[in-house]
Amino acid sequence: MKTYQTTGAFADNYKFLIGSIIPRPIAVISTRNIDGSNNLAPFSFFTAVSASPMIIAFCPMIRTSNGEFKDTVKNILREKEFVVNFCTESNYTKVNLASTELPYGEDEFKFSGLTPIDSEVVKAKRLLESPIQFECEFRDMLCYGKVPGSGSLITGEVKLVHVDENIMKDGKIVTDLLKAVGRGAGNDWFKTDSRFEMERLTKAQIQK
Repeated sequence: MKTYQTTGAFADNYKFLIGSIIPRPIAVISTRNIDGSNNLAPFSFFTAVSASPMIIAFCPMIRTSNGEFKDTVKNILREKEFVVNFCTESNYTKVNLASTELPYGEDEFKFSGLTPIDSEVVKAKRLLESPIQFECEFRDMLCYGKVPGSGSLITGEVKLVHVDENIMKDGKIVTDLLKAVGRGAGNDWFKTDSRFEMERLTKAQIQK
């Protein structure tokens, strides 16, 4: 087994992260630009944090192109809100287009062919093509550097959940119906159509 120091180029560290932590779910974050236009961007450094209160987190990195925060981060810090949408087999090609680095104010919804719809408690738009949508209020941000490749941890409290009833059964989301898509290393993507079940040695489980 070969050992590597993590003090080298950020690109090397990044390759270890994206090649090791797989598959990664994708948060498709929608925000509102300063002029009221829409912004949409996918992030695969994304996870759940808390169920009560309901908190999610994602980790955007400082742009390598200009050393600045991404538009999504700027918008969240100003507007204090965002929407988390999800990547599935029915929308992943367009979600991939939404990752294109466009000039600030250019609408990724329009560029990718995805459809914005009004939210109920936040001003940022929801993604029609996402079967699940979380309307979130900004909670916290931790920054771990100021150079390209440095990451931040952004948390949001989910205030409202929208779920397509067609992907639910007995009050629970069904994996086969959601058909989520995740990211791997490089150009690798993952589907959730191959899995297995195994009982955990816990006294109680909420999700069975």
